[in-house]
Amino acid sequence: MTLVALINPNIDEATTGMMAAIAHRTLRPEDGYEVRGVTVAAGPPMLVDEEALRASVAHVLTAADRLLAGPDGERVAALVVGAFGDPGVEELRTRTAVPVVGIAEAALREAGAGGRRFGIATTTPGLAAAIDARAARLGWAAQYTGVRLTSGDPRRLAAAPDEMTDRLAEAVDRCVKEDGAEAVVIGGGPLGEAAEALRHRFPVPVVGPIPAAAGEVRRLLA
Repeated sequence: MTLVALINPNIDEATTGMMAAIAHRTLRPEDGYEVRGVTVAAGPPMLVDEEALRASVAHVLTAADRLLAGPDGERVAALVVGAFGDPGVEELRTRTAVPVVGIAEAALREAGAGGRRFGIATTTPGLAAAIDARAARLGWAAQYTGVRLTSGDPRRLAAAPDEMTDRLAEAVDRCVKEDGAEAVVIGGGPLGEAAEALRHRFPVPVVGPIPAAAGEVRRLLA
């Protein structure tokens, strides 16, 4: 089996399991893939601001180092970092020869394919500036229409998944109708189930970052 490790940069084990399950729909066992969710040992249960995002880099590197040095380390074929700020992705690429995929970079690449203009819908206002910066750093400034945010505390929304999906749907709608987005990325690993629920609700593609990253892994390992 080809082992793909998905590192969750927050400490919520349920989020780790959810993201790994979504990745498994693309990296299927019947195709020879094993997806292993790895939860960092320290940090907050949800990354909601830039300070937490920066702090998570060290925890991601520690989790990856521990995994690669362990009994299954030689089996790891690829690493996925499951937070939308891609914390630790660049650092990991200097420390290991295996492919490293960030869910934001993969989602933006899918959304911007063919020159499409795209926006991002998410729940974390404290990360809006970091998301803008990430899009620019990855070279998407000309196609990026901006981020649209849900109202309310992101941690409260995370505890109310149906409401979170509805609020994200409103943000996607604004990306399309007000900003002219031709595709919309759901900006967050913990938003994975909401992204799945919204995929076919709009006339434009709604890109989930976890399936995008899993698809990127398939291409890199093909």
